Amino acid sequence: MPGYTDPQFDTLALHAGSQPDPATGARAVPIHLTTSFVFDSTDQAASLFNLERAGHVYSRISNPTNAVFEQRIAALEGGIGAIATASGQAALHLSVATLMGAGSHIVASSALYGGSHNLLHYTLKRFGIDTTFVPPQDTDAWRAAIRPNTRLLFGETVGNPGLDVLNVPVIAQLAHDHALPLLVDATLSTPYLMQPLSLGADLVYHSATKFLSGHGTVIGGVVVDGGSFDWEKSGKFPELTDRYEGFHDMVFSEESTVGAFLLRARREGLRDFGACMSPHSAWLILQGMETLPLRMERHLSNTEKIVDFLAAHPMVSRVGHPLMPTHPSHAIANQLLKGGARGAGSVFSFDIKGTRAQGRAFIEALRLFSHLANVGDSKSLVIHPASTTHFRMTDDALAAAGIGAGTIRLSVGLEDPADLIDDLKRALRAAEKTA
Repeated sequence: MPGYTDPQFDTLALHAGSQPDPATGARAVPIHLTTSFVFDSTDQAASLFNLERAGHVYSRISNPTNAVFEQRIAALEGGIGAIATASGQAALHLSVATLMGAGSHIVASSALYGGSHNLLHYTLKRFGIDTTFVPPQDTDAWRAAIRPNTRLLFGETVGNPGLDVLNVPVIAQLAHDHALPLLVDATLSTPYLMQPLSLGADLVYHSATKFLSGHGTVIGGVVVDGGSFDWEKSGKFPELTDRYEGFHDMVFSEESTVGAFLLRARREGLRDFGACMSPHSAWLILQGMETLPLRMERHLSNTEKIVDFLAAHPMVSRVGHPLMPTHPSHAIANQLLKGGARGAGSVFSFDIKGTRAQGRAFIEALRLFSHLANVGDSKSLVIHPASTTHFRMTDDALAAAGIGAGTIRLSVGLEDPADLIDDLKRALRAAEKTA
C-alpha cells in the first residue's frame, strides 16, 4: 500500500492490493473479464512466458482482478502471496498436488469439513496418497502418525462443526521438527480471528465462499504461502528443489527462495489442473472482504446470545461452542483466538434431546434460519450434518469429528438476535410436541 506503513487490519481489508485505476481514475476495482492479454512484441511475449518479467498472459494462470484479491488476502494473513482457485476444495487439492505424488502420506486432524475428509480418505487414496487421521488435540497421536514418507500435516483452525481448535503453534513445531510444512484451513476463523502464519503454520487456505465473501453468492477458494518454510533444507520436496521438465527445467526453489511453492502451484497447478477463479468471482469476494471486520463482530455478538439461550433450554442436551467451559477447546480458544473463546466463531453445533423425528421437526419449524448446505452467510443457516454435509462418513468417523445423530449445526447470521432466538424457541417447541 503506497504511502502507508503497517496499516491496521480494517484498512487492509479495504485497500490492500488496489489503487485507483491509472487509465480512468475509477476507485472501485475493475473486473477484467478477458481470457487473454495482448503482447507488445514477440520479445515481451517470450519474457512473460519465461517469467522474466511480471505480467499476465492467460486468465487461467493470472488476471488483474484476481491479483487484487490475492494481494489482499495475503496482506490480511501476513503471507508473501496467494493463489485464487475455483473453490475451497480446489485450494486444498492444489496445495496437496503441488507438494507430493503417489507414495506420499499426510497426517490430518479428524475434525475436518466432510468434503476435505472425503478428498483425503477416498479420492487421493486412488492416486497413491494416503492419510492418517488423528484427534486434533492429541499431540502424541500426531507425532506417532508421522512416517518416513509423510509430506504434510493438515488441520482446521476451528473444526467444522465441532469447533475443535487446533493448537497451531504446537502442531507447527512438531511439523518443523520433522522437516514438514503445516497446512491450515482457516475458513471458519478468517484472518480476523486468527492468523495461523504468525503462529507457525506454513500454508493457509480458505473457502472464500464462506465468510470472506459473506453473502452466499459466489464459489471460490484461495491458498496463502507464509514464505518461511525452507524447502531446500527439508530435502523432502523434489517437486520444488529439482529441475522440472514441464516448465523449462526450472528449479522453483532457485527461482525464488521464499515463493517456490507459489511458483509451482501457479505454473503447474493452475495450468494443468485448471481450477482457476473467475475474475467476476474475485470481484464479488473483494466486496465481501471490505466489510469482513464489521460482519465478524456482529456474527460473534449474535452467537454469544444464542449460545446463552440454547445452554439454558431444557430441550438442549449439549452446546458445542468453546464459549462453554465444558468444551474441550475452551482453554486453547481463549489462548489463540481474537477475543478468546468468543473468537471460535458463529458456526457451531448443538444436540437436541430426543429422536431423529424431533430433529427433523425442529429444522422444518424454523423460518428465519435457512435449511441449506453452507456456512458463513450474512443470513442465518441450519443443517443436520449426519444426513447432509457429513453423510458419507462412517459412524466412527462422525464420532471422531464430534457429530452425533441428533446434532444440529447453526451458522449464525447478522439478523436481530431477538428475532433469531424467537425462531429457535418456536422450533424447539415444535420438536418437543413431536415426542
